[in-house]
Amino acid sequence: MSTYNALLLDTESHVRALFKQHNHANLVFHNLQHTQNVVERAHEIAAHYKMPDKELLELFIAAWFHDTGHLISDPSNHEEKSVALMSEFMLSKTDDGEMVNKIAALIRITKFPPTPQTLQEQIICDADTYHFGLTEFKETNKAMKKELVLRNMNTMVMDWERNSLDLLAKHQFYTSYCIGLLQRGKDKNMRRLNKKINKRIEGLNVSETLLLPEKAKDPIAKQKNSLVGRGIQTMLRLTSGNHLELSRMADGKASILISVNAIIISVILSVLIRRIEVERHLTIPTFLFLASSLTTILIAIMATRPKVSTGSFSREDILHKNTNLLFFGNFYRSELSEYKWAMNTMMRDPDYLYSSLIMDIHQLGVVLARKYKLIRLAYTVFTIGLFLSVIAFIIAISVHTPTQPVINSSSVSPYSS
Repeated sequence: MSTYNALLLDTESHVRALFKQHNHANLVFHNLQHTQNVVERAHEIAAHYKMPDKELLELFIAAWFHDTGHLISDPSNHEEKSVALMSEFMLSKTDDGEMVNKIAALIRITKFPPTPQTLQEQIICDADTYHFGLTEFKETNKAMKKELVLRNMNTMVMDWERNSLDLLAKHQFYTSYCIGLLQRGKDKNMRRLNKKINKRIEGLNVSETLLLPEKAKDPIAKQKNSLVGRGIQTMLRLTSGNHLELSRMADGKASILISVNAIIISVILSVLIRRIEVERHLTIPTFLFLASSLTTILIAIMATRPKVSTGSFSREDILHKNTNLLFFGNFYRSELSEYKWAMNTMMRDPDYLYSSLIMDIHQLGVVLARKYKLIRLAYTVFTIGLFLSVIAFIIAISVHTPTQPVINSSSVSPYSS
């Protein structure tokens, strides 16, 4: 027993040192405090069952190591990294390979959704999700959301309340102790989340939902929030309108370039090309002018050439809010029934609706940037080409010596005497 206690103390010291060595500020949930809570709850649950000392040791070591993988890995693979850290430590302390394998299995079983078979596995799963049945779940859930944002996993926090509710619905406690102690609290947390979701969908208008998670009871506050909400809507409308106006201006500039250079090319082909046969010194200036005009037209056409996307979306895209349904290029190939379902889903979720408006403005901005870069390039090519062509014409005309007819002075005029 004393050997087991010494090993457990070494484990605790080692894990504490790991968290101190890898002190990541973004781990606001999977931190040392969470690990200590899981260990304490594993002790609490195990105290209600008669278990051999060795099994208790394996359970507690697994509890200490189960989330250490977050220190060196992303969440999707942290269990295996935790196993690797545990194995490295344990193999330096013991040659009991069977114990190491059992601890590894206990760590792996915490991956959601778990399928625990033994009492050890049930205890560590319940210890890891113990907070699901506590009133503090609201705070731990906020910490988990904040951690995902800090780790640049923003797609996972979209529709966070609904995802949290789905998680609790799929979760279950496995030990009789936790079922009796925590199930009622978990059900209460689920009702609270469900109430919050329904209130957001049914009880709030779009502007209120964007600004506040709950309705303001103070009439003055409600009026202020309404004014701010209308201000945000006006901002989005004006920004979108400005982008569209800039796009029309860009198309107009491109149209001017195309028209002017098309006229220049037609004049070159109809007039100057014929004169080259006689005035060969105009060959280089003419073709320089022709090349610059043609290049300008091609660049201007590229600026106004529309880009069409796939025109379809999947239900997964809608549920994860990855598709902007306000742009025709994302839905024109979809069935009407699918599009209606997607639009209804978006309109029921004000956050998705506003994020779609923001995505639409961003996409317009990206298109505008490309247009104006190409139009700027086209104007630059046209200006330089025009300048060089005029200079070339001046030089060609200046250095050219016209051929004069030769008069024979020795010839005698028929009128001479």
